[in-house]
Amino acid sequence: MTRRTIIAGNWKMNTRAGEAAELAKGVAGAVGENPAVEVAVCPPAVYLSVVADVLAGSAVGLGAQNLYPAEDGAFTGEVNASMLRDVGCRYVILGHSERRALLGETDAEVSEKLSAALAGNLVPIVCVGETLDDREGGKTESVVETQLKGSLKGLDEARAAGVVIAYEPVWAIGTGKTASPEQAEEVHAFIRKLLGELFGSEVAEQIRIQYGGSVKPGNAKDLLGQPNIDGALVGGASLKVDDFVAIIQAGC
Repeated sequence: MTRRTIIAGNWKMNTRAGEAAELAKGVAGAVGENPAVEVAVCPPAVYLSVVADVLAGSAVGLGAQNLYPAEDGAFTGEVNASMLRDVGCRYVILGHSERRALLGETDAEVSEKLSAALAGNLVPIVCVGETLDDREGGKTESVVETQLKGSLKGLDEARAAGVVIAYEPVWAIGTGKTASPEQAEEVHAFIRKLLGELFGSEVAEQIRIQYGGSVKPGNAKDLLGQPNIDGALVGGASLKVDDFVAIIQAGC
């Protein structure tokens, strides 16, 4: 089957209101009304409404960088799925390596957030990936398997089909280093095999798997040309309209 390419920009803790609006305006204008690929941008939470206003009526979807799994209640500082939908979000990034490493986020927490995202009618982008020590120690597959199974625990086939997986080799995020197309494809193929074991081959063929890790205009075409790479989760390059649009075009 043909899986629609999905390119998402993770703005992390960058941009301010004016910059976010200009960036969103530039991306939406360049993408046009009927892009060949699915496009999303994920600004900092405080600017979601600003960017939502700019993207209104465009083909570019709005995404958040995290959520809290509770429906409502005394959870100071947190934002849940219904709040994200309320401001116009379609997507949410879960389990990003920076949250795992810096904030101690566990697979069990990612799993809980994933269930909340699906219940809240959001498309979750679930991140997995190994560190440099893991790769050099020959642990890439075991680390990815543990994260994937733990993060997707409890999902049935119907819900799993709506999840996007992002493979991010941690050693390639923000470092300028990138997994070669062959290295990335090898792990993507391994992930799809695992998904087949968990949910059956038919569902595994539906699930889109993005690559994330220093994706740039210069390497995007080769990465996105691999059979099991269905898109990109873009960090730094998504902060420049021309670079991000070039990556989107590479996926067409």
